Amino acid sequence: MKVQNAGRGGAAPPSGGRARQNVALAAMLFAVAMTFIDQTIVAIAAPDIDHELGLSTSGMQWVVNAYLLSLAAFFALGGRLTDLLGARRVVVAGTLVFVVSSVLCGCVPRGDFAQTWLIVFRATQGLGAALLFPAALAVVVAVFPVERRGRALALFFGLSGALTALGPLLGGWLTAWTWRAIFWVNVPVALVALVLTAMAHITDRRREERLDVGGAVLIAVGMGLSVLGFQQAFSWGWDNVATWACIVGGLAVLALFVRHERGVRHPLINLSVFRDRAFTIDSIVLFFAMLAFVPLFFFASVYAQVSLSASPNQAALFLLYFFAGFAVASQWGGRILDKSGARPALKLGTVVGAVGFALWAGELTDLSMHDQWPYAALAGAGIGFLLAPASTDAVNRSIGASYGEVTGITQTVRNYAASVGLAVFGTVLAHVTTEKVVNTLESRGVPPEEARGVARSVTEAVTGNADERVPEGGGRAAESMRETMSAVRMDFAEANQWVFYGMAIALGIAFLFSLRHPGGRVTEQTPEPSTAETR
Repeated sequence: MKVQNAGRGGAAPPSGGRARQNVALAAMLFAVAMTFIDQTIVAIAAPDIDHELGLSTSGMQWVVNAYLLSLAAFFALGGRLTDLLGARRVVVAGTLVFVVSSVLCGCVPRGDFAQTWLIVFRATQGLGAALLFPAALAVVVAVFPVERRGRALALFFGLSGALTALGPLLGGWLTAWTWRAIFWVNVPVALVALVLTAMAHITDRRREERLDVGGAVLIAVGMGLSVLGFQQAFSWGWDNVATWACIVGGLAVLALFVRHERGVRHPLINLSVFRDRAFTIDSIVLFFAMLAFVPLFFFASVYAQVSLSASPNQAALFLLYFFAGFAVASQWGGRILDKSGARPALKLGTVVGAVGFALWAGELTDLSMHDQWPYAALAGAGIGFLLAPASTDAVNRSIGASYGEVTGITQTVRNYAASVGLAVFGTVLAHVTTEKVVNTLESRGVPPEEARGVARSVTEAVTGNADERVPEGGGRAAESMRETMSAVRMDFAEANQWVFYGMAIALGIAFLFSLRHPGGRVTEQTPEPSTAETR
């Protein structure tokens, strides 16, 4: 089955054949490298930032969340601007916004204004990333012909995913010098990206259409509110009115956005792309896969530090087992897409991922980092098999839409799923950990009320939800905690099993949807007839 791919805006292939295509790919990889590293690098430096600037607990959380929140809110806008202004121009603009924001984050002054300064420029970093990533992906999709696109995007997603794992390692090394370097390191990377972009001679294709400002505002507010609710559910609690006000309010605004888009001549997102079953299935598979993929960074890292007594750098190395499988499988997934279409890759990836996470969950209580590597690699391979094929196939099949706006859709789906996964699995982890620690303390003779109070402190400490730690002073609970830390480490490992089994279930649901994929390959590309080309 052949599927003809309609022309889009974005970028035209650079002249000079494969050499220029490879330069364009390298330029985009350097550009997005900053955005992926910054998703995880700040978490490692958080204690040093807090110590020097004296941030509040909620303030430090917002330093991390402001980036992700802004990223989710503006992805669709970044995709649409790619169509209207041209992918090359938006890549350059996004890179400049990102790197200037990074420098300003590293230059934060001490004092009362430090917290506000850092949160604001972390948010503008997220805006730069939201502009940059859809445009960079649009360049890669546009400059590579369909028959080579699967492998190119497999490399794009494989390396960008590996860079996310590099964040904690790089953060630990740079923080030993100064935590400000975790932001300044983006400067040389941005310079390389800009130089390579100029060398690639990418020709922009622009659409002479209006920007749907109303739609941009509605989706930013809707995504921002709902993601905020999911992010803060762990801190505020699921029984808090503010949590549900944000989630329900955000979803209501998104419903208004859908209604608004149907009546606009030039919508921010062409909702007709969802009429294509393959595109819809690709998006659903990405959603359930991302419930596991992004939250894994947090849960596996904390598990390693608490249950395995690993240092932050050792915890980052633990994640490399996952990415070893991910990197290898992502290349295979790209080849499968090029040869047989997305459906085989989606089915294989979801099955391998579900089995990998389930087996990994069963090994968590062995408390051995080395013995877990085959299962971590298997779980990573599952995600690697499906990530690039699902994303690439969604773009290829979105007939009538553009690379930019479709990338905005798929990346919004991915970020939204990550927020949901962190919130839901975080709640499960906190609840199960608390109950197990309570049972451990009560078995040691600690009164129920005192045991529950200490258990809450332990849960908040190990999940990064508060600054409290296990009491160091007297009292039966504190004494029991010091005597039973090995049992508590096992309690936390058992609680994490629930999370990892949940990730396996998410991949299992994704497999059921992958069976509904119509299959077939996109084998033809038609140039867009009505675009304004600029250099």
